[in-house]
Amino acid sequence: MEKRIKEIEDIAKLDIYRDKKCGIPEVILAEGKEPKWVVKLLMGMAKARGIAIATRVNKECFKEIKRRRSKNFRLKHYKKAKVVAMAKTGYKTKKSNAKVGLIAAGTADIPIAEEARVIMELLGYKVIFAYDVGVAGIHRLLSPLEEMLKVDVSCIVVVAGMEGTLPTVVKSLVDVPVIGVPTSTGYGYGGKGESALMTMLQSCSPGLVVVNIDNGFGAACAAALITKQCYKN
Repeated sequence: MEKRIKEIEDIAKLDIYRDKKCGIPEVILAEGKEPKWVVKLLMGMAKARGIAIATRVNKECFKEIKRRRSKNFRLKHYKKAKVVAMAKTGYKTKKSNAKVGLIAAGTADIPIAEEARVIMELLGYKVIFAYDVGVAGIHRLLSPLEEMLKVDVSCIVVVAGMEGTLPTVVKSLVDVPVIGVPTSTGYGYGGKGESALMTMLQSCSPGLVVVNIDNGFGAACAAALITKQCYKN
């Protein structure tokens, strides 16, 4: 029986076969961890499974990852998403023909949308995306939505800050699940994503589900699991 937990010194116990029971592999949250720990966790996971992913990787942390990583691993840094993927040389992600839609309301929402996009692509799914199509200019939304429905996306992730109405609007126009991601863009009363979260939770459009503020990763995982079920043989 394969050992399912990989201990990394005295700092972590990696759940290296989490995807077998949960459908999503363990992904390392870099935020709040010392960069040298992040490097060890990435290399430990990559050695065990061929690839390792870290989210919320800032510039200082990435510099340390780049400096300390073994030459046996290739490294990919997705700057806007703050995501790093470390893989063994020759490792290839298993690709799916399944497609997921992704929409960002404004330019300020793109970093969180990019986190969702990168995670979904690293999990093997094709992402059809459109950015800066929020309710301030709602006419911009229709063409991207038509394209997404035409290629049969399994669901649509909608990222929005400020008052957060875009996911409700999108769900009123499509027959697939919509995952709302409130972002911390915004200011004044109900700023830092609170208004966006409350608006999405109060939505009257059935079929809209909501993740926490700035949780592009969580939305990507939910979208991946929905898509996996839709495309099961």
